[in-house]
Amino acid sequence: MKKIWMIGCLLVAARLLSAQINAGSLVIWDNRPATDWMTQAYPIGNGSLGAMVFGGVGRERVQFNESSLWTGDEQETGAYQAFGDVWINLDDSITAFTHYRRELDLNTALARVSYEKNDIRFTRTYFASHPQQVVAVHFTASKKGAYSGDIRLTDMHQAVVVASNKGLQVTGILENGLQYAARLELKHVGGTVKVIEKEGVPVIRIDKADGFTLLLAAATNYSNQRSQGWRGANPLPVVQKRLDEAAPKTLSRLQQEHIKDYQSWFKRTSLQLGPVTKSGSNLPARDRVLQYKAGTDPALEALLFQYGRYLLISSSRRGGLPANLQGIWNDSNNPPWRSDYHSNINIQMNYWLALPTNLPDMHHPYLDYINSMREVKKANTQKEYPGVRGWTVKTENNIFGGESFLWNTPGSAWYAQALWEHYAFLQDTVYLRQFAYPILKEITEFWDDHLKRRPDGTVVAPNGWSPEHGPHEDGVSHDQQIVYDLFTNYTEAAAILKIDTAYARHISELRSRLLAPKIGKWGQLQEWETDRDDPKDQHRHVSHLFGLHPGRQFSVTHTPDLIAAAKKTLIARGDASTGWSMAWKMNFWARLQDGDHAYKILNNFIKLAGSGNVNYDNGGGIYENLLCAHPPFQIDGNLGYPAGIAEMLLQSHAGEIQVLPALPAAWPEGIVKGLRARGGFEIVELSWKQGQVTKLVLRSESGMPLNLLLPYQLKGDLPLHREANGYRATAVTRVGQVLSWGKK
Repeated sequence: MKKIWMIGCLLVAARLLSAQINAGSLVIWDNRPATDWMTQAYPIGNGSLGAMVFGGVGRERVQFNESSLWTGDEQETGAYQAFGDVWINLDDSITAFTHYRRELDLNTALARVSYEKNDIRFTRTYFASHPQQVVAVHFTASKKGAYSGDIRLTDMHQAVVVASNKGLQVTGILENGLQYAARLELKHVGGTVKVIEKEGVPVIRIDKADGFTLLLAAATNYSNQRSQGWRGANPLPVVQKRLDEAAPKTLSRLQQEHIKDYQSWFKRTSLQLGPVTKSGSNLPARDRVLQYKAGTDPALEALLFQYGRYLLISSSRRGGLPANLQGIWNDSNNPPWRSDYHSNINIQMNYWLALPTNLPDMHHPYLDYINSMREVKKANTQKEYPGVRGWTVKTENNIFGGESFLWNTPGSAWYAQALWEHYAFLQDTVYLRQFAYPILKEITEFWDDHLKRRPDGTVVAPNGWSPEHGPHEDGVSHDQQIVYDLFTNYTEAAAILKIDTAYARHISELRSRLLAPKIGKWGQLQEWETDRDDPKDQHRHVSHLFGLHPGRQFSVTHTPDLIAAAKKTLIARGDASTGWSMAWKMNFWARLQDGDHAYKILNNFIKLAGSGNVNYDNGGGIYENLLCAHPPFQIDGNLGYPAGIAEMLLQSHAGEIQVLPALPAAWPEGIVKGLRARGGFEIVELSWKQGQVTKLVLRSESGMPLNLLLPYQLKGDLPLHREANGYRATAVTRVGQVLSWGKK
């Protein structure tokens, strides 16, 4: 019993320390209701069901989505669809209110609204429960009988909303035959509630209730199994079952279960940049972002790191679909770029943060999506490239395998990188053998068949395009580097599994003959085989630096010439750009181990964006709700940003773990916990002061050999040996082994 008590005390102490690190720094708030969906409303989500909270006083809007509500099929891409809205129209016509606050708490994944009106304190809580698969909205007041009004459910596809004995429901069928359903039910305290007809539609009428809770569930009959025709169970019974299970529970229990589930992932990583202060957290988010340029706010920089993690947890849960261009949040049936799965950077960037910031379960929807598309993609690829094995993709992709726009032949090879990275971080050989390897091999076979062999022995990718500009021609650097990465990952996988030895040797030899990266006349890394790069070109894509990031072909320690050329290219392209492009540039400069330049991009990223017309090359920034502006809103920038910070603090792509490889002067001190490194290592704690490591504790979760590079000597469990780039420790570790170093 004493031992159990001690373990409990340690767990409580750890939670208290984590809370202290995050105290006061993980809340986004405003002092007025939202009026604009894209720039002001706050997102909540449980992976498949998402909502945007406006916080209106007399009229509240909760706009909701379900991740599988798509038009299109295996041929037509279609588009991700908006689902509907819940409208709460309160009777009180008095518009004056005081002490208004609308907030999103990243620590608990709760949105809240509070205000005072007629000496009554009104409060609301909103959350999207993953355990119960419902959105809950809870209204309370400091005076009994304070709530009277109408509640409506509307459908974005004009299906008829009908009354049920417990609330409102809607069912419909899209033009592609996809069935969908949503139900809204209400629980109340005091007063009366009934369903009536108003203006020809049913509404829930509340009279003099003390408080009430709305429960919303929505689903479609989508299945990710092509063998089932992409269709599964009738969604209405599914929705009803979720509500039947959630409704008997108290709001307190629903909320506790939600928080426990969410924090089991969110709490895995914490970040403190600078000393613990409230910083600008006493300001509404829009004012905080505006003030950011006038001074320093490291807590805001850390908040955006955690916001990205919050958004991925909220839009990508195991067993569901991956986050699309807008995560799961969308208010249009004709959204920008279909709100699709863009294969030339965007879906990949969505998942760069998952493994390094300790969200491996959130990575699975992307992997499962890749797996689900294979047979459709093989058929489409055969039509375009007769006689090849394997498969590839076009640029725009939906949830049924349908695709459109240009062929993006390196796209499947870039997908394959995620399959390998999942193994590299977690070291799960069962996953590698049973799931990842067969897909890696068939994509490798496509490139084995598709590559062009030249008379001089050089091998090139034919008719490539450096997204999203330039001519189509052979040997484009972007394509060459992605194929190099694919072949490297495949041969390593085959060696680990000890299978297909002869074929892996063939692929290794083929990789050695790939047209190598070339350095051009002004010292740049060439984008094309021909030395035609324009030093004044500031296009948002820097596709030909894939080998720097997210690839591992270039590294500061092993390829200094290519690193110097990559730096020349980045300087010429410039620092200002659209939102996701700046997130990628943060990662580039982190891999170049220039922390101050990576921080300069980070600083450019944090600017208040307007909601005007799209301007690709002069856009960027973040909106009042901190969603990233492409413009318009795209989630890849929000998700690429934390990956950039992770790369600044920890790198493991070059066969070694490096801590603080790109620490900027702006972060002289800090603490990070829970980052992960390739090889199955987790950083239990990394702290620094005056720019130098004061404590490093890491745990081996796989028992793989440790190869650690530190910038200076520290006293620790393993001796550090001096070398040109710092001090190195190597060891064969045990599963669960914890190693620590501290300042002398």
